[in-house]
Amino acid sequence: MPTHARDRLVQAAEHLFYAEGIRAVGVERLLTVSGVGRASFYRHFSSKDDLVVAMLRGYDQRWRRVLAEGVTERGNQPLAVFDVMAERFESADFRGCASINAMVELADPDSPGHQVAAEHKRLVIEYLDGLLAAAGHDHHATLAEQFMLLMDGAMVTALRERTAEPAHRAKAVAAALLATSATAAHAG
Repeated sequence: MPTHARDRLVQAAEHLFYAEGIRAVGVERLLTVSGVGRASFYRHFSSKDDLVVAMLRGYDQRWRRVLAEGVTERGNQPLAVFDVMAERFESADFRGCASINAMVELADPDSPGHQVAAEHKRLVIEYLDGLLAAAGHDHHATLAEQFMLLMDGAMVTALRERTAEPAHRAKAVAAALLATSATAAHAG
């Protein structure tokens, strides 16, 4: 467990917010689980909302790193994003996408937490765009948006079904998109 109060608070928030929801977890519970005192909490964060932002930024960095590393291990093929997701879906602690969950709970698009969660999605789309462009796909920006839609849908469906199958089904749809895109590019 981290020794610094800020790190312990963020780690507790990551676990509790992901497992139980942002609104369901109060500051008192965060203090108890993290072992950090109230004064120390407010020394590091002016509010629970600031802690939510820090937690979501950490989630963003970790997930994009895991995604990129997993895709690299699989030869940098764009469809590999769905294989990485399937692995995550099989985890016993899978509770969906922390960013999607946050956007649902923090529905106001002007709230800092909602904005950080939306930025995460934008950054993943940017990664997908680069991956698809590097693989030589025309219309890579459009395909990246379509991949993100499939990924988000697979995450929500995996949460409902409690299986990795949604990632495999999304991968099949993405493969069809790539094939259609390639056919259109050759015909044009």
